Amino acid sequence: MSGKWIRRLIMWLIICIILYLVIGAVAPFGHYPKPVLSAGQREKLDAFMDSDTSADRAAIVESNREALAERLRLMEGAKEEVILSTFDMRPGESTEDLAAMMLHKADEGVKIRILVDGISSVLRMEGKETFYALSSHPNIELKAYNPLNLLLPWKTQGRMHDKYVIADHTAYIMGGRNTFDYFLGDYHTANKSLDREILIYNTEWEQAGAKDSSVFELREYFEGVWGLKACKYFHEDEKLADKEKVKEKREELAKRYDGLREAYPEAFDGSRLEEKTVAAKGVLLMTGETGIYEKQPLVFQQVCELMKRGKERVLIHTPYVVCNKYMYGELGKVASSVEDVKMMINSVDNGDNFFGSADYLWNKKKVMGTGMEILEYDGGISTHGKSVIIDDNISVVGSFNFDLRSAYMDTEMMVAVKSEELTRQLSANMEELHQDCRKAADADTYEGERPEEARSLPWWKKPAMWTVGLIMQLFRFLV
Repeated sequence: MSGKWIRRLIMWLIICIILYLVIGAVAPFGHYPKPVLSAGQREKLDAFMDSDTSADRAAIVESNREALAERLRLMEGAKEEVILSTFDMRPGESTEDLAAMMLHKADEGVKIRILVDGISSVLRMEGKETFYALSSHPNIELKAYNPLNLLLPWKTQGRMHDKYVIADHTAYIMGGRNTFDYFLGDYHTANKSLDREILIYNTEWEQAGAKDSSVFELREYFEGVWGLKACKYFHEDEKLADKEKVKEKREELAKRYDGLREAYPEAFDGSRLEEKTVAAKGVLLMTGETGIYEKQPLVFQQVCELMKRGKERVLIHTPYVVCNKYMYGELGKVASSVEDVKMMINSVDNGDNFFGSADYLWNKKKVMGTGMEILEYDGGISTHGKSVIIDDNISVVGSFNFDLRSAYMDTEMMVAVKSEELTRQLSANMEELHQDCRKAADADTYEGERPEEARSLPWWKKPAMWTVGLIMQLFRFLV
């Protein structure tokens, strides 16, 4: 066989491999499942709207430093079990802090379970002694949801986007933060992100048999995901602990724990969670399907149903917005039924999601066609928070982005809290960001000037976004 034929054969082989990977990854998500909200879910929404008492109290967790400190506080106070579920866990200072705390608690006999998405486990955790030190401890279990396997491309797009921490049956933190320095702590890093979470405290945790708190529902949800066949153990072999580098890492993390009290004294100050939280009249946990293939847009539906019940205002914060006809229609219904509806997203210049910004350039008219007032955040640091305020008494926080991937592909969750005081706190935090926003007048113009902190795209980036955005219109469901 001549060299020319060999080169052609190699070229065709490469093309076939690319087609196999692309078609395999895209085909399972080529259409949108028909949305169906069950009678049970509607009853839960009704019960939440009518509720006036709850076993839970709540607080907004706004800053990155506070987010790490409150995680350390919950873990330090745990007596039986700590659960950490996260989409992305990477090496870094904040991860070392959490690992030091979890190993210390495991040494005390507390059970630790960690669940990460499978992309993170393959790309961020393999070969890192910190994660081997965790997974090899007899009191720690570490699993990956649907580990990345390019030989099975039809499984690659099913991702777990849930982010929460649970301590015993006492409290949990839920929101949009991943587990690394970009989102946690105040360590120096090239990039930072603004985000937001909610802390839920069960006031009845000491009462035997009391199970009114939403923490029990969240734990039940976790058990369902943890038990899926798609979840695989990450190097659970305890013999890893005998490897020299892993032993050295264990010793290093033990010394690091000793320094946590000085670095984060607020996590060890003995203050009670009841003092940090406000009363809630009701708490509603909104979750969707958990398999690795296409899903009904259940979280989106539940959030929209709540928003439609508003009267005076709805305020949405989402990093970016990528919708299909159905989602635009539902947002339009919210805008037509509520007096004042605003959505804040990152401006194209400010956001850190290239594909989300590229899609917005192509579909901005459709977004504005919903009737919502669109605010573009231009504060210089990308915002990653996912929050909703309804009237003056309902706050919603979680992992759900208003995009197609969150609606139809990933596992997602949001928690709604009925509380005037909490909503005042959240409203103040959200409206502070509006000081660095521009209001879109139409698809091409704005009201007001850009904030001084605003950054501009390099000359080449916007044309690149237009080009990518055009190609993406065939594959928008992946964003």
